[in-house]
Amino acid sequence: MKRLPISDVLSPKAPAPESFRDPKAAVARLQDLFDLSVGFLTEHFSKASTEGRPAARVRAFYPEIRFSTSSFELTDNRLSFGHVAEPGEYSTTITRPDLFAYYLEQQMKLIIKNHDQPVTIQMSDTPMPVHFAVAGDPNVTVPQEGAMDFTLRDVFDVPDLETTNDDIVNGEGFCYPDGSEPLAPFTAQRVDYSLARLAHYTATAPDHFQNHVLFTNYQFYVEEFEAYAREMLADPDSGYTAFVGPGNTVITDAKAEMPVPAKLPQMPTYHLKRKHGGGITLVNIGVGPSNAKTATDHIAVLRPHAWLMVGHCAGLRNSQRLGDFVLAHAYLREDKVLDDDLPVWVPIPPLAEIQIALECAVASVTELEGYELKRIMRTGTVASFDNRNWELREHSGPVQRLSQSRAVALDMESATIAANGFRFRVPYGTLLCVSDKPLHGELKLPGMASDFYTTQVSRHLMIGIRAMERLRDMPLDRIHSRKLRSFEETAFL
Repeated sequence: MKRLPISDVLSPKAPAPESFRDPKAAVARLQDLFDLSVGFLTEHFSKASTEGRPAARVRAFYPEIRFSTSSFELTDNRLSFGHVAEPGEYSTTITRPDLFAYYLEQQMKLIIKNHDQPVTIQMSDTPMPVHFAVAGDPNVTVPQEGAMDFTLRDVFDVPDLETTNDDIVNGEGFCYPDGSEPLAPFTAQRVDYSLARLAHYTATAPDHFQNHVLFTNYQFYVEEFEAYAREMLADPDSGYTAFVGPGNTVITDAKAEMPVPAKLPQMPTYHLKRKHGGGITLVNIGVGPSNAKTATDHIAVLRPHAWLMVGHCAGLRNSQRLGDFVLAHAYLREDKVLDDDLPVWVPIPPLAEIQIALECAVASVTELEGYELKRIMRTGTVASFDNRNWELREHSGPVQRLSQSRAVALDMESATIAANGFRFRVPYGTLLCVSDKPLHGELKLPGMASDFYTTQVSRHLMIGIRAMERLRDMPLDRIHSRKLRSFEETAFL
């Protein structure tokens, strides 16, 4: 075979751009284009693995959605998404249309309806990295650099961290090279990057994640969640269809065994599934703001409807008792991990829909209402520190800041999860349970901890589940508050 100069490029021939007013048909075309690119790259990479360096550069592209309008006419001003702010050309690259089909249909339906304009589906000019193209094929893996007889990036496109960033959600004036404004909060390559990271950190495929995500910082909650999941699977009227654990183990029978992997991932994750992602995902992020940021950085690309922190905290008031609840309505951010992306002077507001759902869930599970609810729950500022042993430092500085902020509880994760929810426009909330009171001599000692976990974990988790079920029954445009939207926002949620 004649060897072509490396400047030549082999690419699949893509269909011409086509306009759609039917979101389902638009998603089907996105899938066709995506499959075309993935199939092309997989075929040529497999050949290169056995036959050596291809004769030309191999390149395929992500599909994209384009939308344009020339009107300043205002849409329903109650909506926080589903429309563009001003005339112009808008676009977004797309990956995994199979995974995001329901989301894409929802979002395209809204902009088509609100602006009475079609969307256009076509191939973009953004190359698809070969690593992401073959990620769904268990028979194909990309070896490390140097393992093949040619330099991979000389022939195939590889992930480009220069263009894999959060410029859109961080409000840094992102636009595509052709001048079009972003239609969605993440580019296809940013999404693919996070899908790969999610599978690594949680040992479950992104396909299993549900739209309602609970974060916790203790393994005890996992055991209670599995018990609840089995109850739901045993009830044919629950609406839940499967329970998934690390290793992508799926059970649909309440009595089926759930194997425990020999080695748990960094953030063990469990999914109680329901149609259209309406179930609940529980992520044990462990202790610390770094894990909290990592998890939320990647789960955000799945566009969940809400995420909540249901973990343990230190109570800071003498009137609190072990086992009391804290509903966060403000955050003292000393976790440090998000300072570059979201400065500490940015306020993180409470979201009324989430706060009401959590308070109602506490009342339902504890059977206390109104003024009586104050016996076991306080609403106030939650402080998140980056130092687990802050008590061992000189007290005057931290304690003064805690007092001035009116903080009622302290942990290491809640402010990070809430702040990243604000940054990524994912509704967020926090309900913590007091497990110790270090400022008042009640430290978390082994005997106390065992008794506390035995009596409190089940009730606390159930409150989080009840809150999520209440949110699931709300219309999506009621949950996604306009408080999460800035001056210039993407039309897609």
